[in-house]
Amino acid sequence: MSFTVSSKQLLSKIATGDAHGENCPYFDGWKAYDNDPFHPTNNSNGVIQMGLAENQLCFDLVQDWILDNPRASICTPEGVDEFRDIAIFQDYHGLPEFREAVAKFMGKVRRDRVTFDPDRIVMSGGATGAHEMVTFCLADPGEAFLVPVPYYPGFDRDLKWRTGIQLIPVHCESANGFKVTREALEEAYEKAESENIRVKGLLITNPSNPLGTILDRETLRSIVRFINEKSIHLVCDEIYAATVFSQPAFVSISEIIAGDDGIECNTDLIHIVYSLSKDMGFPGFRVGIVYSYNDEVVNCARKMSSFGLVSSQTQHLIAAMLSDDVFVKRFLAESSRRLGIRHKVFTRGLAQVGISCLKSNAGLFLWMDLHRLLKEQTLEAEMALWKVIIHEVKLNVSPGSSFHCPEPGWFRVCIANMDDHTMEVALKRIRSFVLQKKEPVVVPNKKKCWQDHNLRLSFSDRRFDDFLMASPHSPIPHSPLVQART
Repeated sequence: MSFTVSSKQLLSKIATGDAHGENCPYFDGWKAYDNDPFHPTNNSNGVIQMGLAENQLCFDLVQDWILDNPRASICTPEGVDEFRDIAIFQDYHGLPEFREAVAKFMGKVRRDRVTFDPDRIVMSGGATGAHEMVTFCLADPGEAFLVPVPYYPGFDRDLKWRTGIQLIPVHCESANGFKVTREALEEAYEKAESENIRVKGLLITNPSNPLGTILDRETLRSIVRFINEKSIHLVCDEIYAATVFSQPAFVSISEIIAGDDGIECNTDLIHIVYSLSKDMGFPGFRVGIVYSYNDEVVNCARKMSSFGLVSSQTQHLIAAMLSDDVFVKRFLAESSRRLGIRHKVFTRGLAQVGISCLKSNAGLFLWMDLHRLLKEQTLEAEMALWKVIIHEVKLNVSPGSSFHCPEPGWFRVCIANMDDHTMEVALKRIRSFVLQKKEPVVVPNKKKCWQDHNLRLSFSDRRFDDFLMASPHSPIPHSPLVQART
């Protein structure tokens, strides 16, 4: 007896469709890294992972705290007495001490300019789960959210795949540092209306992934006025709030609606997504938070949280750690300092060979401008250059097109997920890639490198053409890639 029905036909259309958004260079870069990962001794010629927005610069502080506080874990002799109470079933609200500690930490990250209500803290499995949760609560299939570009590639999976909603790009451009303008918001909204698409909300990421910039107070005021006039929701992804390492300071949407700015707004429209993956460097703990000012959303999201609760063991540990005011103050200050140093070292290293970056003061990455290395100013040429960087230079950086950036030549480069030695190897590879060209590189003098539009890079055309032709495909077969949200 033979069967002719394929295994794919036995699955749901949602499961087998392409809405997961992982057929893009961002995820292909991960596959190339997984196939040939760099190791300083075992595989020194491997691919260096620069596509992972992870904060590994302060693990020593966390490790010291854990050693000094063994009772915080139920898996130690000092903490085992609480094992039974923590291991048994917990309700969907989460441990009270966990919600109180997270609410307090969110306030500390925002310099105690605002306070957060622990009863509005809703847990989820990382920011990925939190985004899908709030999207499910706010929109029906076919409805849409506006999203300024460039934006994190995983949004195409996290927000759209299982909810059936649409994402409509809000056009932003490098001429003004990719600033979100009222004109761009109106244009995107009107375009959706003309296509009979109902816009239910606007999603912003502040600080921005991939730009590493923050939204200033006036831009946030403009955004609040816009969503209030349109009566659409505003979802604010603030998962990089504590990664700001220089002025201007981070301004949370919670500050804008607190009253001091004199902005009238229906707060039922305001929702914050937060996590500990970036600010604390804990993506493996899968601590995601939805904080909504809308009671109905809180109630609905809490019912949904049963699909992705944070383990009570993790809640217990996190509650103790974030309740330690001395540790939190030191961690936030030292993390900011170390991120600033890493950012300065890397941008200076790039500038030495004439590579510029968008001016930024936050995040775990740089928005690197390589448009002068393109054979022509097209997205196809960007992809050709990216393949050279992946397969020849052996760096997993992410091309701007995977972030829906309409301008070719931008790349996101993650800089906080590696030690100093690996960083130096990565910089050396980039320098070698540029300096092997026969003609000299003109390096900007004193000007901010991202502002120097007259910078010229000269190359041997024949050698550069050879590099663009060297673009082998990744040997990894297609498979879903579900990683910590980056």
